[in-house]
Amino acid sequence: MRRLALCLLAAASLAHAAEPVLPQLRAYEVADAWRRPVQPFRLADHTWYIGTEGLTALLVQTPEGAVLIDGGMPQAADMLLAHMRRIGVEPDSLKLILHSHAHADHAGPLAAIRRATGARLVSNAESAALLARGGSNDIHFGDGLLYPPVQADRQVMDGEAVELGGLRFIAHYTPAHTPGSLSWTWNDTRDGKPLVIAYADSLSAPGYRLLDNPRYPRIVDDYRRGIAAVRALPCDLLITPHPDASGWTPADSANPHPMPTTCRAYADGAEARLDALLEKQRKEAP
Repeated sequence: MRRLALCLLAAASLAHAAEPVLPQLRAYEVADAWRRPVQPFRLADHTWYIGTEGLTALLVQTPEGAVLIDGGMPQAADMLLAHMRRIGVEPDSLKLILHSHAHADHAGPLAAIRRATGARLVSNAESAALLARGGSNDIHFGDGLLYPPVQADRQVMDGEAVELGGLRFIAHYTPAHTPGSLSWTWNDTRDGKPLVIAYADSLSAPGYRLLDNPRYPRIVDDYRRGIAAVRALPCDLLITPHPDASGWTPADSANPHPMPTTCRAYADGAEARLDALLEKQRKEAP
């Protein structure tokens, strides 16, 4: 009996040895510019750019604390905290975190920042669900772009204001790139002159299925609605989650905004690209 057991164990060992070793996990990779830090620079009297060359992160200072808008990739948390300190903002001075859309390249470090600072995260219902899942079961990307999950502390409605230290950040629903895409506007000054800043979310559709999408049947209607909302934003200064989409070159400290774009032009360009993609998908449809 003992000999039979040993024979069975040996056979099992040989069978296991013949099977391939499971593959290593491999995270997604992104462009170098998305991970390349730039020195923080001032956009307006109270608003700073603290992100990377290819991904925007904004810090807005108020008398009652600071507001972070977007963060970039998950590995950007330590960089953001260092950039905040560089302009005189300690972690416990960060009071609010706002965001554009709940993808890994913008919401990636928000869990770590919230944990390190105690700041309250503001979202809406659509994005809050995706943030809590860490990007899993995304309509377009499935589980391909995961990041540390994070819970929203407050959910806002379209047009609702988030206030801190006398500054009002207005939430604008701009469903397009994601169903929960958020854009934000607030009043700042530059050299003492009034300046309305619009942080308008992405309007691109990278590889998205626009026709007969079973997960998102009204995707084209939402794109039209989101584009129209961006076109109507108050907008002296436009900033976007990918800075090059609105004419910014953050790596050029001497001239970081060589090709300024208006909200209307940004929306018009997005609409033209949407129409072209729709036509392409119609032609390719069986």
